[in-house]
Amino acid sequence: MFSTKNLISKLIPTNIKSSQLDEQDILPIATTGEPVLTQKAVAVTQFDDHLKQLSIRMLKTMQAANGIGIAAPQVFSPLAVFIIASAPNERYPDAPLMNPTLMVNPRIIYHSIDIDDGLEGCLSIPNKRFSISRYKTVMVEYQNIHGQKIQQHLEGFVARIFQHELDHLLGITLLERTKIKKVGTYATGQEAQA
Repeated sequence: MFSTKNLISKLIPTNIKSSQLDEQDILPIATTGEPVLTQKAVAVTQFDDHLKQLSIRMLKTMQAANGIGIAAPQVFSPLAVFIIASAPNERYPDAPLMNPTLMVNPRIIYHSIDIDDGLEGCLSIPNKRFSISRYKTVMVEYQNIHGQKIQQHLEGFVARIFQHELDHLLGITLLERTKIKKVGTYATGQEAQA
């Protein structure tokens, strides 16, 4: 397993001092009923130290909660930012291993017709699992911590994590997703709005 320090250096190449990486940086996680979870996120326009610090704190919070992804609204930030970080842990013992990836202003460019049903949990809805249908593969676009645009093909479990976190940016939790009969409510190219 990766150490937090190594994960942060891979996620955000920066010269942040170790004193800034204390456990006190773990953020509270919004749970069901918090208005921030049902609001659309705001597009990021400034790629600055605030965004770097938020990203580091999100990563530490996700790790402390044994998560495999976390969106800014889950830590009471309105920004269109999330981290996906598939790795085996006690919540997801069969998850594939990947480095944490920060995704700013993410969107789906296109998706497969094929869908897959699977159980999902959420840090904002503790100790519950829901059967959710997701696209098996997605082509996505996002910006990195420096504002550079990246396109990436995701499939399987990692594609599921991306779609779950994108739902958070659209104000959709698993509770709402279970009531939506269509696989995805996002049209191709849908993203958080400024």
